[in-house]
Amino acid sequence: MSDSRRRPSRLVADRRYPAKDGGAGKAAAKPAPRKKKPAAKKPARPRKGIVGFVLGIFDTLLRMIVRTVVFATLVACLIVGGIVLVMQSDMPPFEQMVDGRAKGSVTLLDNRGDIFALRGDQFGGVVTADSVSVHLKNAVVATEDKRFYRHFGVSPRGIAGAIRINMSEGRSPLSGHGGSTITQQTAKLLCIGVPYDPTEWKNEAEYIDDCRRSSLARKAKEALYAIAMEVKYSKDEILSIYMNRAYMGGGAYGAEAAAQRYFSKPASALNPAEAAMLAGLLTAPSTLAPTSNLKRSQDRAATVLRLMNDQGYLSDEDTAYYQEHPAVLSDEAQNLGGGYFADWVMQSGPEFFTKDTTEDVVIETTLDQRIQQATADAVNKLFREKIKEGSKAQVAVVVMDADGAVRAMVGGRDTDASGLFNRASQAVRQTGSAFKPFVYATALELGYSPLDTVVDEPYCLNIPGSGEWCPDNYTRKHYGRVTLTEALKRSLNVPAVKVSESVGRDLVIRVAHDFGIVRDLHDTPAMALGTSEATLIEMTGAYAGILNGGSSVKPYGLRQLRIKGDDEPLMGTGGGMGERVIQESAARQLTWMMEKVVTEGSGARARLPDREAAGKTGTSQEARDAWFIGFTADYVTGVWMGYDDNTPLTGVTGGGLPAELWNEVMVRVNEGVPVKPLPMIAPVAPEPPPQPDPVPQPAPQQPRNGGARVGDTLLDQVLRDIFGGGN
Repeated sequence: MSDSRRRPSRLVADRRYPAKDGGAGKAAAKPAPRKKKPAAKKPARPRKGIVGFVLGIFDTLLRMIVRTVVFATLVACLIVGGIVLVMQSDMPPFEQMVDGRAKGSVTLLDNRGDIFALRGDQFGGVVTADSVSVHLKNAVVATEDKRFYRHFGVSPRGIAGAIRINMSEGRSPLSGHGGSTITQQTAKLLCIGVPYDPTEWKNEAEYIDDCRRSSLARKAKEALYAIAMEVKYSKDEILSIYMNRAYMGGGAYGAEAAAQRYFSKPASALNPAEAAMLAGLLTAPSTLAPTSNLKRSQDRAATVLRLMNDQGYLSDEDTAYYQEHPAVLSDEAQNLGGGYFADWVMQSGPEFFTKDTTEDVVIETTLDQRIQQATADAVNKLFREKIKEGSKAQVAVVVMDADGAVRAMVGGRDTDASGLFNRASQAVRQTGSAFKPFVYATALELGYSPLDTVVDEPYCLNIPGSGEWCPDNYTRKHYGRVTLTEALKRSLNVPAVKVSESVGRDLVIRVAHDFGIVRDLHDTPAMALGTSEATLIEMTGAYAGILNGGSSVKPYGLRQLRIKGDDEPLMGTGGGMGERVIQESAARQLTWMMEKVVTEGSGARARLPDREAAGKTGTSQEARDAWFIGFTADYVTGVWMGYDDNTPLTGVTGGGLPAELWNEVMVRVNEGVPVKPLPMIAPVAPEPPPQPDPVPQPAPQQPRNGGARVGDTLLDQVLRDIFGGGN
């Protein structure tokens, strides 16, 4: 029986030293120890108490929010994608998107066929990103959207930057900088695909204002439409739509119209300076237009050139060169003018071919740009040298041929304005003594002679309902018996009233109307003194009737109207000479009388140095209007001066500044024109009737009463014969 307390003997001795290689008693190799399994991570012990409860709720809510946001984002993406797909499916082909004008254009040509004015929405033709100058393409991208080729229609970075700038400058996030991409701007130009419908909008301006609204909802729609455009069109097609539809000032829509308008060259031929100027207009086309302020436009172009350089589109050398040599207007662009005349032609033509045209229209006119410039220069000289600085006095001048073809028109002291009140055609003013030629025209037509006489004396008439009226002369003097010629050249009032009353006011009214004074004339004795009203162009046209020999005249500026590209005109001249008003002999004698006004009378300041001229002064009541209207053998010119608010003129009559301005205009207008005599007839003084040869008479018997007169003796003899007295 073994002893349980005895420890068991070791079966194997301890290995104290490692076995040597090759030993005979080598022990078997010890197996590699097994890797320990990583200890299982003990689950975190849940926190107990209120903290654990709150954290649990927060964790649950966070998971729910994340899931909701992800789900909402997916739903929103699906909705946006659906909207974008619907929008792009409704978009027309690219070719139908380039010309979005609601109106057509009107191109006005002068009497030589040169363009002098543009109206309506000018569109020079379709351009593409490939056909325009590469400098213009680069300038537009550098200025408007430098990441254009890298975004999907909307630039989140650009929007965030714009909001930051707006808020830092104290504005609302959507006011000021918009951060819009070129695609978004194109979407705005397209009014998010909503076409102009005249039945829904009061006018096109109201439609455009609605398209330009900057509400948050509007911005969202623009963004969606922009993304849809990116799906529908290529980048270059979008850029092409933008460059064709963008307004670039001066009535020009699109790059081609602007290039022709300012530089008289196609958009494909623009150099960097010209391209930079056009791209700079996109920010504020009306105020930055070079025709409005060339220096401001050049300064903006210099900034665009710098942006092109910063983005690698232009070298340092080219940038410096074109900044030092900025773009300038072409000669043709500088010569565009005649604003008042163009406005008048547009108003006188049919509205469906001018104001409301949807076609591109070409109007050939009677304007002579040489005469227009001469007239403007004369007006500018007068106001520079003769009118007190700060004066608000206004002026109007019209130059026309004897048949009513208007050659020049200035409707205010801003001689080349457009879109302003035209005092030549719209201001209805009292004519004053400029009306008197029609009084004397009536008399001459009835057989009076310029040498017939009338007594200038105190004279009163009893006006029913008004009492006694006594006209007086401007000088407050009377000159006794005067000829009709002297009465006209001195502009005497009493003789004019007497002649008018003698021939009949109804006939004077008829003659004035037939000559072209279209408004109602006051049928009172004062009518002879010009108390009625007319426009300057009406009065000038009426005087043209005197020059042409007595036929009526309707002033006109439109010679021919046609659709652009067509050779056949749609309409022709709307004016010219009409029916005869007075006999030619009467008109020629009246011309002779009016020539005396210039050479000897109240219009002496209008006398020309090298040729005959005839005319008449006019000053209305209280000197509110001052006129001089006259003519040479070639041109009829009317001048009016006054204040728009009817303030009386100080020290100005028709024979003063208006006559001087008329002289200045006509000297310039007739420069180089051959001298011709006026078509006038001098009256022939009537010969006294022949006197019979004297018959010898017996010497008169001396009366017995030495103090008695011959008449008394004859009376005494007659009484004696009757009553049987005498021897």
